[in-house]
Amino acid sequence: MRILIMAAGSHGDVAPYTGLGAHLRAEGHEVALAAPESLAGPVADSGLGFRPLPADPRGTPGTDGGRSSLLAKAAAFIDRLGDGLADAAAPGADLLLLATTTAPLGWHLAEAMAIPSIGVYLQPTLPTGEFPPVVGGTRSLGRWGNRAAGAVGQRVVDRLHADAARRLRARLGLPVLTQGAKRRAQERADWPVLHGFSPTLVPRPADWRDGLRVVGNWWPYVSPEYRLPDEVEGFLQAGPPPVFIGFGSMAAGEGRRLSELAVRTLQQAGVRGVVQAGWAGLAAHGDDILTVGELPHAHLFPRMAAVIHHCGAGTAAAALRAGKPSVPVPVMADQPFWAARLARLGAAPAPVPYASLTADRLAAAIRRAVEDGTYRTRAEAAARALAAEDGCARVAEAVAALPGKR
Repeated sequence: MRILIMAAGSHGDVAPYTGLGAHLRAEGHEVALAAPESLAGPVADSGLGFRPLPADPRGTPGTDGGRSSLLAKAAAFIDRLGDGLADAAAPGADLLLLATTTAPLGWHLAEAMAIPSIGVYLQPTLPTGEFPPVVGGTRSLGRWGNRAAGAVGQRVVDRLHADAARRLRARLGLPVLTQGAKRRAQERADWPVLHGFSPTLVPRPADWRDGLRVVGNWWPYVSPEYRLPDEVEGFLQAGPPPVFIGFGSMAAGEGRRLSELAVRTLQQAGVRGVVQAGWAGLAAHGDDILTVGELPHAHLFPRMAAVIHHCGAGTAAAALRAGKPSVPVPVMADQPFWAARLARLGAAPAPVPYASLTADRLAAAIRRAVEDGTYRTRAEAAARALAAEDGCARVAEAVAALPGKR
């Protein structure tokens, strides 16, 4: 089949789909990945076709470390996304695989192209009574309240996509249909969604409809020949395992403050550190500190003593996969949800919210994560469970089972 995966967002929102695409390509499919221009390199490295999307969070208003509302960011992001997705789909495909960020508009594309689509989500965004919506806080509202809040969240998402969906349907020559009506039609048809996270971290909610499955992670593609840079390898071998500090695509513009905080934190905790520059542009210096750029978590995290991170879905899973305790520093969106999940699993101490982050608090959390063997033991148990899962294979099986597959 000609498969088009559509994933918009930051590096962490897109990178897992390079591994999924590479697996499907190895199964004999022709696979392309539509993603922001900034991800063209990793997509090409994975052997997939690349179709550019204009929507990159770094280029939209509001990516300033949290000073603008999340809804304003989302609206600006979505406004450019519809035409980008339509352009990416124009060369054609037999199947669309749609991420959380692209599904609400991708449904219309699949309808116009008269081809099947499958959701491949990194977050459990569908309403459930078992936990509150992944964006909006971690306090349970009870089964009824959680599910009602999830339904409200879906209506908010529909409103955010309403204008873009209306323009997209007009461009595609489709009859007028509201975004809410389109979502309800997808639900009635039991539209399949495969969730790319481990049931060890988030078990499948019992009140989900049949088409919603939790299949295990798909991981960013890394070449079998990849090796860490000599400078990094030398640093790792020069002393005891360090602690990783990274905020990924968060905190743009706060690099100087976070760099100074990282140095003080590592000194107070009495540990060596590997600091990832990320979008914030961290540049921490010291005898026992190394600043690095983008490196594969699969190669770096197993060499760490603990992983301090913003708790994006992919980074949280990568720390578990490596069997290392986390110190969660959630910033926004779904990050508090994943932070709470890691703590509930026992693989991390209580989260240190970014809004109240200090060197003293972070150093104390690092000492707990490194010195209390319970966190490492729980993380190692989770790593064994994740190693037994194969999320990519489950997606390939779903593709193979499609009616009328060529």
